[in-house]
Amino acid sequence: MEIKLTKPLAVFDIESTGLVVGSDKIVEIFILRIDPDGTENEYYALLNPGIPIPPVTTAIHGISDANVADKPLFKDVAHEMMQFLNNCDLAGYNSNKFDIPMLVEEFLRCGIEFDYSKRRFLDVMGIFHKMEPRNLKAAYKFYCGKTIENAHSADADTRATWEVLKAQLNRYENVEIEDADGNLIVPIVNDVETLSKFSKTTKNADLVGHIQFNDKGEEFFAFGKYKGQTVEEVFRREPQYYDWMMKSSFPESTKRYISAIKLRGFNKGNVKLD
Repeated sequence: MEIKLTKPLAVFDIESTGLVVGSDKIVEIFILRIDPDGTENEYYALLNPGIPIPPVTTAIHGISDANVADKPLFKDVAHEMMQFLNNCDLAGYNSNKFDIPMLVEEFLRCGIEFDYSKRRFLDVMGIFHKMEPRNLKAAYKFYCGKTIENAHSADADTRATWEVLKAQLNRYENVEIEDADGNLIVPIVNDVETLSKFSKTTKNADLVGHIQFNDKGEEFFAFGKYKGQTVEEVFRREPQYYDWMMKSSFPESTKRYISAIKLRGFNKGNVKLD
């Protein structure tokens, strides 16, 4: 079904140096503008962010410092991009939370006002999550065809979770999917270790995800001013950061984990204990 438009709709996606709107920068943007008459126009830019692209980010979108070394800065294309977006509503996937705030931030850095009060934002992920909820109640209905009685009681939710797991094993037995490298795999097998690995959605090192693993298996900070940098290197260079974390309200499990990293660094001769 074609969407009814009264003004242009700009569907777009960006790749960036990271996820912190206030400090990270756009490195790639593609915009598909659909006009009310159905005409489609495209805008694409590969951009030099003016700051290093962390290796952990390059591993995700494949864009390195070398790829953008001779590319324009955002400010160099900002006016033509704004003209392309003139009078457009905006749409994307998870765009309300990330892409739109990041785009507006880049315009403001250039001194270009982006009046979004007259623009409508259409987040496809928001529609997806509301129409196809990803909670236990929805999973129980989808996999088991039943409604949870006494939902949100520990007993009922636990038993429903167990039934959903068994139903998933039945539903996805011998079902192939494509992995991140494009290979066909059969991930759902009757084996807890295999299912445990497949069910992980993050590369958390500590339990809450303040510390994560990069593609080299090194722990890096997933938050704060050292986001993307390895924990051991930060502790070697700035040992007071460890002290700050230990005195702050981080979970005890996280404090124990970073203490183990610091001790490991000391044993390697890279980190001082005092």
